[in-house]
Amino acid sequence: MDRVSTSQTSPILFLKGHGTENDFVIVPDPDNAIDLPASFVARLCDRRAGIGGDGLLHVVRSAAHPEARAMAAEAEWFMDYRNADGSIAEMCGNGVRVFARYLERAGLVEAGDLAVATRGGVKKAHLAKAAPDSGSSAGDITVSMGRAVLPEDGVTVSVGARSWPALNVSMGNPHAVAFVEDLDQAGDLLTVPPFSPASVYPDGVNIEFVVDRGERHVAMRVHERGSGETRSCGTGACAVAVAAARRDGADPAVTGVPVTYTVDLPGGRLVITERPDGEIEMTGPAVIVAEGHIDPAFFA
Repeated sequence: MDRVSTSQTSPILFLKGHGTENDFVIVPDPDNAIDLPASFVARLCDRRAGIGGDGLLHVVRSAAHPEARAMAAEAEWFMDYRNADGSIAEMCGNGVRVFARYLERAGLVEAGDLAVATRGGVKKAHLAKAAPDSGSSAGDITVSMGRAVLPEDGVTVSVGARSWPALNVSMGNPHAVAFVEDLDQAGDLLTVPPFSPASVYPDGVNIEFVVDRGERHVAMRVHERGSGETRSCGTGACAVAVAAARRDGADPAVTGVPVTYTVDLPGGRLVITERPDGEIEMTGPAVIVAEGHIDPAFFA
């Protein structure tokens, strides 16, 4: 099928959604017919001149996308995720929940189990039904985020005159987790906090600053690679929970006992569980807030 150029004159359907206020422009495109160059994605995600979002969720059937065809037998839908600057990312935990919520809203899936193909592999999601007395039409979504990898190489993260050691955690995308005394110490997070040695993350990194709130309860702020500070980061919350568990001497692979951390973010709360087999589950809300069409004049 010929791909539609963004210079076209016909409108493109979009939706807007968020997961703990990590917000996304959603572009349904089952046949992968829409061309989305980085410059166009950046314009769409611009909060003043575009729709606005921390990223873009391009909804494509796995069989229609060259990067996902090998996963088509396991997952019908591929989350072609883009950062707010238009760059391509491996995964986005909040994005998976919002992606799943869109599929449910569109009648493409029902509540229950769902597989989603991503550049970080196939992720398993579970869409809970809303509790009868919740006043909501949708329940929380749990996503199996895969296993964390903790490379030996760490970095030092700096903000102004302060520096902290940061644990290197990969959730399919790279994270540097630093524990601080006060979240204000992270500064404005408008630009990437300096880290060294730079060779540890040649393609950039998501940097989390974390404080303790109670037993197995932490709060965080994050600078997301390609997006700046965001209200929430799902993979970052998973990385933070794993880092906190190791700091606290908890490793489910050793003890055989799951460990759960509550992670507070500026945009809400996520619950992260690491199981003895290493699988990490993230549970939280996902909301679709608007639907419309991108004006053809925007493509000019």
